[in-house]
Amino acid sequence: MSETRELPILRRRKNDLPDDIVLNILTRLPAKSVIRFRCVCKTWDSSITSSYFISTHLNNLAHDHDNDNGDGDGDGYIIYMPWVTNSSNRAVCTVAFDRTFDRISEVEIPFDFTPGRAQIVGSCNGLLCLAGIGKLTISKDFIYLWNPSIKKFKRLPDSCLGQLDFVTLGFAYHPENNDYKVLRISSYPGMEPHLADDIEVYTLSSDSWRKVGMSLRANVMVYFNNFPLPIPLVSGALHWMARVIEDKCKSDMIVSFDVNSEKFRLLGMPDGSKKIVRFQTCLASLKGKLAFLTIGQSEHDYHCFMWVMREYGVLESWNKLFVVPLERLSACIGFTMYGTLLLRCLQPNNQTDKFVLVDTKTLHEKDNDIQSLSCVATFMESLALLDGANMVSY
Repeated sequence: MSETRELPILRRRKNDLPDDIVLNILTRLPAKSVIRFRCVCKTWDSSITSSYFISTHLNNLAHDHDNDNGDGDGDGYIIYMPWVTNSSNRAVCTVAFDRTFDRISEVEIPFDFTPGRAQIVGSCNGLLCLAGIGKLTISKDFIYLWNPSIKKFKRLPDSCLGQLDFVTLGFAYHPENNDYKVLRISSYPGMEPHLADDIEVYTLSSDSWRKVGMSLRANVMVYFNNFPLPIPLVSGALHWMARVIEDKCKSDMIVSFDVNSEKFRLLGMPDGSKKIVRFQTCLASLKGKLAFLTIGQSEHDYHCFMWVMREYGVLESWNKLFVVPLERLSACIGFTMYGTLLLRCLQPNNQTDKFVLVDTKTLHEKDNDIQSLSCVATFMESLALLDGANMVSY
C-alpha cells in the first residue's frame, strides 16, 4: 500500500511560523520595512496599523536605541531645516547623525507655509510638529504634525482662541494615554500690569483644542526667546523661561507644564547663571536631563555656559557641565540630545556669518553643511500617525 503524500501547500503551511512570532519579528524591523509588509495580506495590514502594534514597535525601537548607546555616548539622529524657504520651492529637511551632523538623507516637506518661514516646534517618537512663523514669533495658525518615515501628515484644526500675537508652542508625547499634545501660549511682553496669558492645549486623540489656566500664585510672563531651539520635554513636562512677578519683585525663573496633569510649576535657575551678563538664554534636553544654556560675557571674554539639573525639580542639583570659550559673540541655534552645539558666529564688517559645531566634551570645533539659519531637532523612524484619523498620505 502506497503512502499518502501531502500536498505541497499543506507542507508549507505546516512549517509556517506562528502568527505571534511573525508579529513579534515585524515589531523589530525599521518603520519603512514594516510599511512595505502591509501589502502582504489583509491580516498583516490590520495588525500593523493597530495601536498595540505601533506602541510595541515604538517601545522596541527605544529599547534597542538605549542598548546601542550604552551610557548615552552613541550616535543618535537629528533632523534640520532652514527657517526661510524659497517661495517657489518647498523646504527640504536633512536627516543627519547627532554628533557629527554628517548627512544621511534629505526629505521634502509635503506642505507649504504661506509666510515662507517655518519652525520645528518639537520632535517626539519620530513625529514632527512644524509651524509657520511671523516676523518675530509664531503668529499664524499653520501647525502640522508630520511623520516623514511613513509619509503622513495632518494639519491641526483652528485653535479655540483664534489669532494671537507673541505665541510660543510646545510639543509633547503623553505616555500615560499614548497621545500627543501641542501647547500654545500667548504672552504679552512689556505690559504693565502684565496681561494674563492666553493658553490652550491640543490633543491628537480628540483632534481639538481646549483652553487651560495657569494656576500659580505669582504673576508669570512666559518668554518666547527659546527660538529656534524646540521647547524641551523633560520628565514629562515642557519648559520655558519666564519673568515672575511676586510682591512687586521681579525675577527670571523656569516655568514647566506637566503633560499628564496639565498643571504649571516654577523651577529655579542655576545660582551661578545669575552672575553672568547674559546675551542669550535657552533651555534644552541633554540625555533626558533639563539643561540651562546661556551665552554671555565673563570679565572681557565671551563664553557659552551650560548647567544640567541632575535630579529633576531639585534646585541644588544644578551642575555646571561645561564652559566653551568663544572667539566672538555667537548665538546658539541648535543643541542635540548627545551634546553637540551648533553656533552662529557673528562676523564683523558685514561678512557672512559662520556656522560651526562644537563637541561639548572635547571642545573641538568642526565646520558643517549648515550655512544658513536652521531649526534642529532629534529624530527617529517610527509608525506614529499610522493609526490616526483624517491624515493625509502622499
